[in-house]
Amino acid sequence: MVLFTTAHYVRGFTLANIKSAKKRARTSEKSRLLNAAARSKLRTYIKKVLFAVVKGDVEKAQAAFREATPIIDSSVNKGLIHKNKAARSKSRLSARIKALSLKAA
Repeated sequence: MVLFTTAHYVRGFTLANIKSAKKRARTSEKSRLLNAAARSKLRTYIKKVLFAVVKGDVEKAQAAFREATPIIDSSVNKGLIHKNKAARSKSRLSARIKALSLKAA
């Protein structure tokens, strides 16, 4: 048995009394865990780009950005982040990479 720890679903017991509300509590908890994992993955890929920029490695930063771009886009399709946030993140990352490449040249 999985031990969930939210206000609506705690250790297999829900606060709900109605069957549909209990099911909704279970599904909400599952989606919360999946969203947390996806959000963590998104942040990890963004950090990989930022660490490469801080180290000053242009090739590594560009490779990490190519890996991060589809992850950011899929986060939008999953409804994890807004499309404007995705565009802003990609724009800022590419601007940092461009500034790094100009500085290195």
